[in-house]
Amino acid sequence: MATKHNASLPHPWVRLWLLIGFVLASRQASATPAFARQMNLQCSTCHTEFPILNDYGRYFKMGGYTMSTEQTDLPPVAFMVEPGFTHTQGGVQGGAAPGFHNNDNFALGTASIFYTGRLFGPYAHDLFGEATTEIVNKIGVFYQHTYDGVAKQWSWDNAEFRYADAGRLFGQEALSGLYINNNPTLQDPWQTLPGWGYPFNISPLAATPSAGTLLDGALTHTVIGFGGYTLLNSHWYFDAALYHTLGTGFQQFMGVDPTGEAQVDGVSPYWRMAYTSKDEAGSTSWEVGTFGMYAQTLPGRDSSAGHDSILDAGLDAQYQTLIGGNDLTATVAWTHESEWWNASQFLGGSSNVEDTLWHATATVHVLHDKTYGAAIQYFMIDGTHDAALYPNSTGGSPLSDGVILEVSWLPLNKSGGPAFWPHSNVKLSVQYIIYNHFDGGRSNIDGMGRRATDNNTLFIGAWIAF
Repeated sequence: MATKHNASLPHPWVRLWLLIGFVLASRQASATPAFARQMNLQCSTCHTEFPILNDYGRYFKMGGYTMSTEQTDLPPVAFMVEPGFTHTQGGVQGGAAPGFHNNDNFALGTASIFYTGRLFGPYAHDLFGEATTEIVNKIGVFYQHTYDGVAKQWSWDNAEFRYADAGRLFGQEALSGLYINNNPTLQDPWQTLPGWGYPFNISPLAATPSAGTLLDGALTHTVIGFGGYTLLNSHWYFDAALYHTLGTGFQQFMGVDPTGEAQVDGVSPYWRMAYTSKDEAGSTSWEVGTFGMYAQTLPGRDSSAGHDSILDAGLDAQYQTLIGGNDLTATVAWTHESEWWNASQFLGGSSNVEDTLWHATATVHVLHDKTYGAAIQYFMIDGTHDAALYPNSTGGSPLSDGVILEVSWLPLNKSGGPAFWPHSNVKLSVQYIIYNHFDGGRSNIDGMGRRATDNNTLFIGAWIAF
């Protein structure tokens, strides 16, 4: 039965403009995350269009989030809300999610609390002696706890602790660090890998392709990883880590449902290597690299049939330059996944004992005058047909491809908020996703009774950080 709109509410498009008006009217009461206050700098110092890092922002991240101008007494906390409006070309019978209409929905996608920057904020000197302060101020943290406005629940989000220091390694200048985090690729300083890759903000009420590689988020917030990295002579970047699945009790305590998840059997190694360089003026930089991860997993945490094996290996590149008053960032990434479903096939979760999957993206971002942004991305996921692995796709195909178009406005990117909570930022965006294929289907009906174009999505969102 189709869901009816409440007659007491304005038409969805009227409510859309009311939402935009509310965001603009309230912008003076918002402010940016704690990093900008710690540095007493605007977001545009470390970012082009946030969260895209520029060269200075990448150095700040590799420095363990600890650089400071020592000019703030505010705690290292910040907040973020992401409301939005979603329209899909074809409505979803029965509602886009429990409690929502078939189409044209407003939702508070997420609301987050952050603790970011130096571990003890600006208070280390008051808590410890001079010698101890020098050590603990090299420990940084990025912790995000998020409320899901669709599922109506809290859970931990991206979390990372770092220790970083500059020195010499093998006779060369080196910026090195150690980290603990809960999301492989979260530690990466470029915008090419999934942890901080585009799209940064999508509708929580629209369908997304069901196929994805291990690094596309299969282990996000369910694992703990220990690793280290170094940047040699400002050119060569190396990163290696080991990840292990967290216990079900801890996951549930942190708001994560472990039901049906693939458990890493033992530890899973992650690796990353990149070469980066920039021109003498510092206005142009580029990076080329490789990355990967290997995991032996227990499907559904079931060890009765042994384990599966998954190997991800990828290539990536990023080019970033300043042209007049315009920032341009271009990225490409390609991940190939080899899959051996020895356990899943026995348990009925896969038709094949061996599969492959690959995921490719090419993205261009332009930001004019640090205020007006535009982005375009082409993406493609494809691989071996497997009816049991992709039961809701057309012919068991993982194929999905399409284009994402987005324009955005950042009215506070060059200025900031009130003096008592400075460095505000607001990002208003209009995004449209066009699918050529979705879960194997195109013009034909897929396993869910929908055409690929039915999933085309208009998302109008606000990203308010304070």
